[in-house]
Amino acid sequence: MRIVVMGSGGTGGFFGAKLARASEDVTFVARGAHLEAIRTRRLRVRSAPDGEWVVKAPVVDRLDGLAPADLVLFCVKSFDTESAGRAIVPVLGPDTGVLSIQNGVDNEEKLEDIVGTGRVLGGIAQVFATIESPGVIQHTLLGRIQFGEMDGHESPRARAFLEACGRAQIPCELSKDVLRTLWGKYVYLVAHAGMTALTRCPAGVIRALPETRRLYRLLLEEMSALARAAGADLGPGIVDTCLGYLDALGAGGYSSLHYDLMHGKRLEIDALQGHAVRLGERYGIPTPTLFAVYAALRPYLDGPPAAVKA
Repeated sequence: MRIVVMGSGGTGGFFGAKLARASEDVTFVARGAHLEAIRTRRLRVRSAPDGEWVVKAPVVDRLDGLAPADLVLFCVKSFDTESAGRAIVPVLGPDTGVLSIQNGVDNEEKLEDIVGTGRVLGGIAQVFATIESPGVIQHTLLGRIQFGEMDGHESPRARAFLEACGRAQIPCELSKDVLRTLWGKYVYLVAHAGMTALTRCPAGVIRALPETRRLYRLLLEEMSALARAAGADLGPGIVDTCLGYLDALGAGGYSSLHYDLMHGKRLEIDALQGHAVRLGERYGIPTPTLFAVYAALRPYLDGPPAAVKA
């Protein structure tokens, strides 16, 4: 299967490397020092559960002149969705699918506005992986994908990617209700990412203290109400289910939002807590806890504010 990986950071680099190792036709899109390192030294994955390996695959910074892809695995940060969406247009053939496994619940709509209706598939990635250094992906835990066509039908391209993931030993599942799949992750992620970033503490600390556990629950309750209003009712037990995820996570578990905050990177809070707050305003649902977390992190949206740097 000919796959273009748009965004070769932790998520795209990890899954793309596994697909390339399984002899799928993978082309990575990267930039800067990461691009040059992959070109000169190949892409290296250091995985806590799976060991270390290196793959050789084409890597580019532009897709002009390349043959159409069967599927674009779309893995950029949510704030780059529009610019990256425009960048993939040269490799879109008549049947090319664009599979977003980004954080948030509105990337698919943004992509459809750029690449056209009927092309976009939605999905979630359950993985924690980061760029350790240029050309090196550090994989800590998990590594699963759940995805599907937005209308729920099982298409040939979805089946083909599912089979490619099987060959690459990537646990993967087709979803017949992508909206529910996206919101299932979104509810948990907004709470967990917000709490780890706000407190600068891992799961073990957050779940052990009554105050932080209560705050975590309040976030989940507000998110659950938003999910119902958005047409993705996750059931009455979703709050306790997500607290179960917190309890099952390793005591040292953080989030990618915490990682980006601590490394001075741009944050995805507009697609996570910020989008949730705006949905609350649209649906008339109070979200005071979500707003408080968003407001507390907002000064760090584009990295540390000048006063902190000084």
